[in-house]
Amino acid sequence: MMTGWTMLFYKEVLRFWKVSFQTVAAPVLTAVMYLMIFGHVLEAHVQVYDGVSYTAFLIPGLVMMSVLQNAFANSSSSMVQSKIMGNLVFLLLTPLSHWSWFFAYALSAMVRGLLVGAGVLLAGVLFVWQSSVLNFSLMPTQPLWVITFAVLGALMLGSLGLIAGLWADKFDQMAAFQNFIIMPMTFLSGVFYSIHSLPSFWQNVSHLNPFFYMIDGFRFGFFGQSDVSPWLSLGVVGVCLTLVSGIALHLLRTGYKIRG
Repeated sequence: MMTGWTMLFYKEVLRFWKVSFQTVAAPVLTAVMYLMIFGHVLEAHVQVYDGVSYTAFLIPGLVMMSVLQNAFANSSSSMVQSKIMGNLVFLLLTPLSHWSWFFAYALSAMVRGLLVGAGVLLAGVLFVWQSSVLNFSLMPTQPLWVITFAVLGALMLGSLGLIAGLWADKFDQMAAFQNFIIMPMTFLSGVFYSIHSLPSFWQNVSHLNPFFYMIDGFRFGFFGQSDVSPWLSLGVVGVCLTLVSGIALHLLRTGYKIRG
C-alpha cells in the first residue's frame, strides 16, 4: 500500500501517462522531425568528431534535449494547473512535508523525461537501421556516463520546473519562462553543433550554460569524445542540481504562492 510521497508520485506519473500520446509520443515525433531535417541537410557537410558522422553526433543531443524539456514541462505544468484549477488545496490539507512534495514532483518529472528520451533514442536507432546511407552504432561506449547525466539532468530540470510552476500564476507566465529561458538555453547548448564552431564570444557564453555540460557529458558516454572533460561537466551539473533543488525546497517549505 502506497502512502506519503509515493502516492503523490504515483498520481503525478498517472497524470502524464493518461495523456501519453500528448506528453510522450508528441515530443518523440518532434525530435524525429529535427533528426530527419538536420540529419538529411547536414550529414554530408558537417563532421564534428573524428570518426563520428553528423547524424550520430546529433542523436544523443536530441535525446538529452528531449529529456530536459519534458522533465521541465512535467513539473511546471502540473504545479500551474493545480494552482489554477484550485485542487492544490487538497494537497495542502495533507500532512505531507516539503520533502515529500519535492521528491514526488521531481521524480515524476524525471520519469517522463527519461521515457521521452528513451523513445527518441529508439526512434534514432530505427532511423539509422532503415537508412541505406547511414552505417554506425548507437551503443554507448561508457553507459554509466549516459545514465548519470540523463538522471541528473532530468532531476535538475524537474526541480527548475517546480520553481517555475510555483512562481507562475497563469499559463502565459509559464510559456514566457519556457520560451525565453528554457528554449534559448537548450538551443545554445550544442545540441546541433559543437561549440568549438562558434565565435569566441558565443563559446564563452556557452560555457556559462549548464545545459551545455549536461548534453556534452551525455554525448561523451556514447562516443568517448566531448568538448570539455566529463568530470568538469559532472561537477557543474552537480553544483547546479544542488542549487536548484535547494531553492525549490525552500520555496516549498515557506509555501511560496501556495499558502495564504
